[in-house]
Amino acid sequence: MGIMDDAKDTAKAAAEKVGDAIHDGVDRVKDRADEMKADADVKKAEAEADSVRARNEAKEHLRD
Repeated sequence: MGIMDDAKDTAKAAAEKVGDAIHDGVDRVKDRADEMKADADVKKAEAEADSVRARNEAKEHLRD
């Protein structure tokens, strides 16, 4: 039975490695998605700031 036990242990170790690799891959995808969302938020904030600046400049010209 020693060979069967060794085979079981080997199969179990291989399955654990595959599971770990899958979890790592999922974590990487989630991290990348978070990064992309943060970049989009920054771009949106920058666009809003540019819009406010342009609006304020237009108001300033109307006041003159």
